[in-house]
Amino acid sequence: MSLQGNRSIDRTNWPAAGAGLHPVARNPLKSRQDMYRALGELLAPLQPYYSKGYARLSIGSTGTGYSANVAEMEGFSRVLWGLVPAIAGGSHEELWERCLDGIRAGTDPEHKEYWGDVADYDQRLVEMAVFGLALALVPDRIWHPLNEQEQSNLYQWLNQINRHPCYDCNWLFFNVLVNIGFRKAGLPYDEEQVERNLNRIDEFYLSGGWYSDGIGGHCDYYGPFAIHYYGLVYARLMAKEDPKRAERYLERAAAFASDFVYWHAPDGAAIPYGRSLTYRFAQSAFWSAAAFAGMAGFKPGELKGLVLRNLRWWFRQPIFDRGGILTIGYAYPNQIMSENYNSPGSSYWALKTFLVLALAEDDPFWAAEEEELPALKTISVQEPAHLVVCREPETGHAAAFNTGHLSSNEHTHTSAKYEKFAYSTAFAFSVPRAEWGLSQGAFDSMLALSEGDQLFRVKRTCEEAWIRDQVLYAGWKPWANVDVRTWLVAGLPWHIRIHRIHTERTLEAAEGGFALGLGDHGVGVAEGGGADVEGRRAAASTVWGASSVHGLLGYDAAELIYPQANTNLLHPRTVIPTLRARLDPGTHWLVSAVYGKPRGIRSTSSQACLVSSIKGVDSAVMAGNDPASQQRRFSLGEGADQGAGQAAAEKLGVRIGQGNIIITSLSGTPITITMD
Repeated sequence: MSLQGNRSIDRTNWPAAGAGLHPVARNPLKSRQDMYRALGELLAPLQPYYSKGYARLSIGSTGTGYSANVAEMEGFSRVLWGLVPAIAGGSHEELWERCLDGIRAGTDPEHKEYWGDVADYDQRLVEMAVFGLALALVPDRIWHPLNEQEQSNLYQWLNQINRHPCYDCNWLFFNVLVNIGFRKAGLPYDEEQVERNLNRIDEFYLSGGWYSDGIGGHCDYYGPFAIHYYGLVYARLMAKEDPKRAERYLERAAAFASDFVYWHAPDGAAIPYGRSLTYRFAQSAFWSAAAFAGMAGFKPGELKGLVLRNLRWWFRQPIFDRGGILTIGYAYPNQIMSENYNSPGSSYWALKTFLVLALAEDDPFWAAEEEELPALKTISVQEPAHLVVCREPETGHAAAFNTGHLSSNEHTHTSAKYEKFAYSTAFAFSVPRAEWGLSQGAFDSMLALSEGDQLFRVKRTCEEAWIRDQVLYAGWKPWANVDVRTWLVAGLPWHIRIHRIHTERTLEAAEGGFALGLGDHGVGVAEGGGADVEGRRAAASTVWGASSVHGLLGYDAAELIYPQANTNLLHPRTVIPTLRARLDPGTHWLVSAVYGKPRGIRSTSSQACLVSSIKGVDSAVMAGNDPASQQRRFSLGEGADQGAGQAAAEKLGVRIGQGNIIITSLSGTPITITMD
């Protein structure tokens, strides 16, 4: 039975649950003064939770991989990412005086709040970086107010970073920032270590502005809010001392920016992808650093819009507790998606976006009028990151389609954070709650396989991967004797998935579509949506949009999976349209059309998107502008129509023949897959 409704919902106007409790939710964030005020609104709730000596900040009782004492030191330091630029800009003096007292206590070996001697690969090495920024930006505020003994204590505590190794990834920049601070403050610094670290970071560089987070590492937000961020800070601070490297960092950042802008939606949301997403509005820290360093390629008003829209989007979400303190999670408090290194204070790394407060009132960033996103294509191939990013002008929806990676890491939920087929501003992604069944696994945008025991395996790494225009390929092995080859044909609101599975085991397959948020009443008339399952097609519609899957080849049935609560990053409750198949030993082909369309994400007329005429591909459908779709946009969507999946495949250039599948790429080159 199909249940339909036609109520249009604009998420940007919805008050987030609890958002009215926090003053920052009502801040217009239009001016420099508004941003100063926003920082104060974020920091005010923290004041009762500083220790007596102000060296520690204790705002929660959840644990992490390091001790509570270190976590409390981390909480203290992360506030400084916002406070140091504010002090450089001439604001928040009273709180700075308290932090100076905390620095005095925390670096004094005789004080009971001493931050302690560090070890190799210690979390406190991470937290030292912002002190280097402070020494470089405001030495008159952090160094000069200290007496001789206090100065010695601070220097000796920070200088431990020159005697202990950091992890071989973005961590190498922490040593660089501390030593830049020493140099700018006229203190002894380790020039050889700085040069060694910077040369090693250069080895992480791939192409087109992209860095991996270490050799063989992922290309995730640690590129923009860590490696590029620190590189841009370096470019500004060391322009005279190291002009060639500073210019190189600016050039690489500008090249990266031309890809990274595609991750941002017109309403301020950004694509959730990878780890450390609890840092939330650090998503726009790169753009703040770009303005700070004077990066070319974007107008000041565009940079301003990217920063402020992202902050406004975040401050509309229920990310604060009842006391106004940032929680661990993404769009709502959520420990399930967190990493082992997320302490109660970790989320305040998001304050790195406030770097623009160090810019003067007459800086072009603050003087410019805020502008919308620049003109963007509907598809951006970002091969170094293993991604193809698609944009839908009609809704503002942005989604990154992903081949997956040849290597992995041991961080929490790696498969969910790096190996799904798609990551979306409107549907986000889900992480497993536990290991039993589809409800606990929450396998949106994945192919999950089991031996009938309710224990499903998914792609964790690839053995091979490539991208050709809008077509992505990955070869992967969930078991030693099961070989899966996957082709994705990227597009919005439709995309196509093709799998060749050769198995020596009897398997059950589950192909999950986009995870759709449920309102208070689920998929029903009261919510302006509905549900429809028929044969090899499943569709759902709620106030947040529509999601559906169509089995075109090889699937047996379809169903709606209701994952356990708090598995999705955007919505506590979701539904995942899912296709099912039984696979006996042998070779099988599975082909599906997957649909996802959000409701009411605001787009503006000035948000121009370039839709090219593509040989063999209906670009209007890829962009979500099929006129036939307009009439049903707020029911179950065109994704629920009989035959819609097959029609979408044809319009996306996919032809299923007797012995082969032919995909017409954007360049018009056919990709022929022989069905053996």
